[in-house]
Amino acid sequence: MTQQARGPRPHERWAHLRFCVIGQLLAAPPPRGELRAAIAELAARQWRHPITGDPVCFSFSTIERWFYRALKARNDPVGALRRKLRTDAGRQPAISDAVRQVILAQYAAHKGWSVQLHHDNLVALARTRADLGPLPCYDTLRRFMKANGLDKRRRVTPRQTAGAERAEARLFDREIRSYEAEYVNGLWHWDCHHGSRKVLTARGAWQTPILFGVLDDRSRLICHLQWYLAETTEIVAHGLSQAFQKRGLPRSGLSDNGAAMTAAEITDGLARLGILHQTTLPYSPYQPSMKRRRHGPSTSTTAKSIPRSAKLP
Repeated sequence: MTQQARGPRPHERWAHLRFCVIGQLLAAPPPRGELRAAIAELAARQWRHPITGDPVCFSFSTIERWFYRALKARNDPVGALRRKLRTDAGRQPAISDAVRQVILAQYAAHKGWSVQLHHDNLVALARTRADLGPLPCYDTLRRFMKANGLDKRRRVTPRQTAGAERAEARLFDREIRSYEAEYVNGLWHWDCHHGSRKVLTARGAWQTPILFGVLDDRSRLICHLQWYLAETTEIVAHGLSQAFQKRGLPRSGLSDNGAAMTAAEITDGLARLGILHQTTLPYSPYQPSMKRRRHGPSTSTTAKSIPRSAKLP
């Protein structure tokens, strides 16, 4: 459907033009001894360029080569007139097998390295190994790594832990979408964010306010949003109960692994309500989808709207 809407590709247009040039020689072959004159007549004519539409002429040898190529391919003469791929297409002769193995090993051990750093280490290693020469240049190495999907990947954390390995494996195998659920109230996200400014309480103490928010994954609707002075299990239960009374019960919920979020009161209460409670992977801040920048509450802008002299009850 897309190809019909956009039209044939450039190499297909060229194949159709070449077949139009020599098609009459195949449909009505000239008598014996007059083929050369017929090809010369076609070479003297002007044809429309398949891409630009400008008039163009073809030489005698070019039309002769097209004719014999199409004559040999009796089943698909148009296919024989398409652009011929190079024999070394998709290969890089400048990169030997030994260099390829070294690059793959370097990337497996250091996925966060840049192409320049890989090339520098390859040059340093070639000083001790004669089988790596001649070395590819930087541009060749960059094209090789790009063609094989060896992109630079930022490590989620410098720690070598089981949670970090699971988080990196998830980023490598799965895509990060702006939403997961297909229906409204299918998945809720709740989380707490610390404000950027302190507020003065009624007791005369400066405290950092905490914004608790509940966000629907599909519609990006903020089910509940409220400021608190602490992140406790009681606060989470109160905020969730407010969201349930406003928007009903969701099918599932996603939160971080904080003590207030995973307390027995929260998990047991959600289980009694028939809500599947799941937690995010370690070192995966993109999973608790509060959408700070665009869809959800921004900690910096919301907190700055509170003056320094504001008082909380």
